[in-house]
Amino acid sequence: MAEWPPATGEYRPEREVKIPGLLDRSWDFLLGGMVASARALRNRRSNITSDVEDHGHEMAELDASGVRQRVMDLRMALCRRGFERDVVARTFALIREMSQRTLGMRPFDVQVMGAWAMISGMVAEMETGEGKTLTATLAAGTAALAGLPVHVISVNDYLTQRDAELTRPLYEALGLSVGCVTQEKTPHERRLAYGCDITYCTNKDVVFDYLRDTMRLRERTHPLLRQADQLCDPGSEGATLHQRGLCFAIVDEADSVLIDEARTPLIISGESGGEAEEQFLRQALALAETLVKDRDYLVDPGRRTISLTESGKALVKGAGRALGPLWQGTVRREEAVGKALSATFLFHRDEHYLVDEGTVQIIDEFTGRVMPDRSWEKGLHQLIEIKEGCDLTRQRETLARISYQRFFRRYLRLSGMTGTAREVKRELWSVYRLPVVKIPPNRPPRRKMSGDRIYRTREEKYETVVDRVLSLHGKGCPVLVGTGSVAASERVSELLMKRSPVPHSVLNARQNREEAKIVARAGEVGAITVATNMAGRGTDIKLTEDARNAGGLHVILTERYEAGRIDRQLAGRCARQGDPGHFEAILSMDDRLMAEGRGLGKALARLLTKLGAPGWPAVGAWAMLRAQRNTERRHARIRREMLRQDEKTGTLLSFSGRSE
Repeated sequence: MAEWPPATGEYRPEREVKIPGLLDRSWDFLLGGMVASARALRNRRSNITSDVEDHGHEMAELDASGVRQRVMDLRMALCRRGFERDVVARTFALIREMSQRTLGMRPFDVQVMGAWAMISGMVAEMETGEGKTLTATLAAGTAALAGLPVHVISVNDYLTQRDAELTRPLYEALGLSVGCVTQEKTPHERRLAYGCDITYCTNKDVVFDYLRDTMRLRERTHPLLRQADQLCDPGSEGATLHQRGLCFAIVDEADSVLIDEARTPLIISGESGGEAEEQFLRQALALAETLVKDRDYLVDPGRRTISLTESGKALVKGAGRALGPLWQGTVRREEAVGKALSATFLFHRDEHYLVDEGTVQIIDEFTGRVMPDRSWEKGLHQLIEIKEGCDLTRQRETLARISYQRFFRRYLRLSGMTGTAREVKRELWSVYRLPVVKIPPNRPPRRKMSGDRIYRTREEKYETVVDRVLSLHGKGCPVLVGTGSVAASERVSELLMKRSPVPHSVLNARQNREEAKIVARAGEVGAITVATNMAGRGTDIKLTEDARNAGGLHVILTERYEAGRIDRQLAGRCARQGDPGHFEAILSMDDRLMAEGRGLGKALARLLTKLGAPGWPAVGAWAMLRAQRNTERRHARIRREMLRQDEKTGTLLSFSGRSE
């Protein structure tokens, strides 16, 4: 049977996204949520599990030659009939049987339900620890057998490589090839990986590879033009593309990729500037240090913005007269000084970036991992390098850019899975047309939750955290301490070393090479792991039997994140698949979320704290929740505005092709 689409690169299918009009937006606002809920309800009521179970007995009797013949039959049926329920049920039954034979794991009924949701173009919300990696094999294998190139998209290299290696024996037993795209792969290795039936890749890699392909094609994005190129010259640029198109995607941790990270566009840039530009940036940083807060500039920590006042603009204008021709433009000089102020006061070492061997490396705020090949744009990265005394890299000029919203809507069929989607289900539907379906857990959860403990200062909080960790360690419980930054994780580690000789592990952006070893030991009796959100999404901590008998993993959250969903992800590291576990939050009134939050709640809680009024911890908890919700709403507005600007730019530049 001929492969579809052809692997030579001349055919690069993707969905053409139309900008919704006023009527469509109104429909989404009024009835979109109801439509999504109705589709999800129909999916839950579909009794796919009984159909799969019925076919399972037949599949269990197949020998090796019978499996090969059944794979060929299912390929033909899927290509002819698509994802009809009966065909999908038979395919799921075969994959389920082969999973048992090759991996020693048989997907549960709830995993079959999750896979059916994804094949149907939905987001499956499954409790943490329910085995989403295995669930994805049912949907990915079925789509690949139908001839669709499948992208299984994870949030980091560690999960991508882990899942690809874990599932490879199953796919190969079905006659399917598996590729893996991680940051260190060469262009040739990437092309080979995307040429496989199923490709595991990170969200950033798949988008950047798409942009690189778009830059190669330039204006020749129409399929007919590319096919003409292939006929005239088989060695043309179209044959060197990384990807074969955007056909079928399964997005792991869908809320993180499609929602949280959608606030930041992805940009490919080239070097620009020279010695004059470097001198200009040094002058801007020196000038910024002479300005006075609240007189010359205003800081909005919630929005993470700095704006010059009229006094500040006048001072910058006056100083610029003696600094050379680059300072004569009003917009240019004010923007440069604003960036210099941001580099000084809004971007902090060991929180937003690391300095490693004389280079500034960005820390991904969602995963806690470094991004060594990424840089901030418009001179911000160079200003931080100057601040830290590092060798200066060349300033970057934007060559191509695209938002996550614009990219993922181009897949012919998009689906996802996550443990935390219900809070953003309206946005997933309105932006991506993705309904969310809740999948019940395989076993009743045994997670115990303690109420928040809130202290006045970080010092009091950290002392309590150390006391609690040592107490739990004495009982034999493995402990995971979740912190908000590299600096905070190292602070907790220092306090532990001062108080007790008990060994512990630190997992942050500095120890990313040791991640697998640290995670493997985190479920042992008495293990203590202090981690940033690197130990959040996708991290599977396996408990030993002794640790299970000691009460299971105990998770301590020391700082609430910008979204409650991320807090729930950390809590989900414990009490997985019926294991015991405990979660508690130990917080302080001067945590970053409170410093950046806004509203009466924060001011009232601080006032009550100073007065020592009874009941202030309850008010503090309410104020912290309010600050978190304010942050979530602000980020949602930023995403909506980015999408509108993206659509507006596409419309304005439609006469010349795509905006990216």
